[in-house]
Amino acid sequence: MKVLVDTHVFLWAITGSPKLSRKHRTLWLDEANELCLSFASVWEMLIKAGLGRLPLPAPHTGYIFRQMDENRMTFLGVRASHFTELESLPPLHRDPFDRMLVAQARAEGIPIATTDSALRRYGVKIW
Repeated sequence: MKVLVDTHVFLWAITGSPKLSRKHRTLWLDEANELCLSFASVWEMLIKAGLGRLPLPAPHTGYIFRQMDENRMTFLGVRASHFTELESLPPLHRDPFDRMLVAQARAEGIPIATTDSALRRYGVKIW
């Protein structure tokens, strides 16, 4: 199954956090799954790390992409269809990074691995 991994699930998985649910751990460990990380998640982590709100080893970009490689993740860049979908979203969620994840998931027809149940209001499948 192809799935878009939300930022917090990615961070919990790579750090071995007890916050990672059994369901998400199973998803993470199943090599049959294609795990994707959005450019929006990378951007969000870099902003938060730069502001001192997210402790990541430096250089941050190298660390994030090494973790992606080590955990067999693919990078989901931005496509025109993602912006088209983003533009059509109602203002149900204020976080711009989450809104882009929803737009990408909807445009790609894939679920999002997240604990943010508010994203369901957009009609996207939550895993």
